[in-house]
Amino acid sequence: MPPAPDPRPETADTAATPREYLPQAGRLGWAITRVARLFAVGILIAMAVLVLEIFLRYVFNSPTTWAHETTTFLSAVTFIFGGLYCVARNSHIRVVLLYDIVGARLRNLLDVLISIACLCASAFFAWAAWLMAMKATFRPDGSFFLETSGSAWNSPAPALLKLFLLVVLVTMSVQFLLLTLNYLRGPTPPERHDDA
Repeated sequence: MPPAPDPRPETADTAATPREYLPQAGRLGWAITRVARLFAVGILIAMAVLVLEIFLRYVFNSPTTWAHETTTFLSAVTFIFGGLYCVARNSHIRVVLLYDIVGARLRNLLDVLISIACLCASAFFAWAAWLMAMKATFRPDGSFFLETSGSAWNSPAPALLKLFLLVVLVTMSVQFLLLTLNYLRGPTPPERHDDA
């Protein structure tokens, strides 16, 4: 059943309603949903770069060397951030066959167990991303060097993507830890709307 509409008028103070982020996600979840708007702009920039590339290629017969890598990078960064965004909003894909038929206490226990499992998975992948990011940013002799694409433009996009993936997975692990702790406190009581 969909949640009841919020009877309060939308103002700057109520812009981040529980429909936008999971209350148990706390301030980190709120911040994640706010930062997501930057990534939405990144998709628009990627689209603009593609339109520019088509125009330059087919009208002036002068294609760029950077358009493909730029749009790939912007799309990849947005896709990576999307997982974290789904966690903060509690909108990730899941099978709710049992979850929907149990009571509030058992549902809260399932929330705790699911959050712990997701925390372990996120921490494991963060560790793997750490190993990958270190190989992408340091040579075997220990000197700093960003892995590049090897294309004509030769951008450091591969290394930057691996570093961003590491940051997102660490943040996701922290978010799942916060969710676990907040779910352990018990079910969240429904919001009260005072008529004042």
